[in-house]
Amino acid sequence: MGEKLIVQNRAAFHNYEILDKLEAGIALVGTEVKSLREAGSMSLKDSFADFQRGEVVLVGAHIKPYAMGNINNHEAERPRKLLLHKEEIRRLGQRIAEKGLTLIPLRVYFKEGMVKVELGLGRGKHSFDKRESLKERESKREMDRAIKSVGRS
Repeated sequence: MGEKLIVQNRAAFHNYEILDKLEAGIALVGTEVKSLREAGSMSLKDSFADFQRGEVVLVGAHIKPYAMGNINNHEAERPRKLLLHKEEIRRLGQRIAEKGLTLIPLRVYFKEGMVKVELGLGRGKHSFDKRESLKERESKREMDRAIKSVGRS
């Protein structure tokens, strides 16, 4: 059984230079998992991972409340604990503290029935870096178009 993508944070690649990636589990309540399975509606806009009391927590992620839920339905933007090994948490904490990096959720997906989060260790881009990466992407797109059109003739 492979991976089923729930949501991808494309803005993260625009706003941050991603230096390293890692996979983490996420502690969810039942209605959150049901909501993700059925509707797949989750937003990672303006979300990030933070350290709180020796744990890594996903802050700002929005999971739409379960449609068939009752009064025990989950809160849409509650902080959610990320499941990492103690050594990984310690190593990440050191890297973030010394280099001024940020943990950004890149994508959320199902893997073997479990919800996983791919975190990226990133450094914020300046506006001129963003313009440069847009120019590079546009020129690559134009080259691909030119190659395709030459191949058709």
